[in-house]
Amino acid sequence: MEKHQHGFVLIFSFVLSLGILSFASCIIAESKKAKSKDLKLDGKLCYLPGNHSFRFGFAALICLFIAKFIGNMMVCRNCCSRENIRSSKAINPTIATALLFISWFSFGIAVILLSAATSMSRRQSYGKGWLDHECYLVKDGVYIGSGVMVLVSIGCTLCLAIGTSTKSPIEQGPKINARDV
Repeated sequence: MEKHQHGFVLIFSFVLSLGILSFASCIIAESKKAKSKDLKLDGKLCYLPGNHSFRFGFAALICLFIAKFIGNMMVCRNCCSRENIRSSKAINPTIATALLFISWFSFGIAVILLSAATSMSRRQSYGKGWLDHECYLVKDGVYIGSGVMVLVSIGCTLCLAIGTSTKSPIEQGPKINARDV
């Protein structure tokens, strides 16, 4: 039991660290994204130099994917463990379902926002552009919004991991026998 708790805390801390790192990368990418003054026009053609927000956005995506994968493995392990099947569940199934839905929904939104913004942050040469041979700039707040979605997704996943973990006899409280009442 003691070994299980230390492993859980270690993995929990790792997933939390990856989530915070992904959020921090989103914030840094927001500050490093291309500005309108960086855009150069030559008639109908435009040019936008690459910037560091591409690297930070990509790092945020990688950290998010790894954190989500490991976090979901924790939840699955906790739900399917023999100890948890024998004991009563620590979380209401309705709450668990809601957390799971919110976690995956916010994960999807974060991936879409991060992928699009990171893709737009690459160098856009004359005549190539990002889409339809036109240059696009990432709007203000897109990276911050995706960072918030990262926190929501990882937070819900970690809440599920805690809620589905088995409780030690000390955490369950004292047992009351029928003859004690």
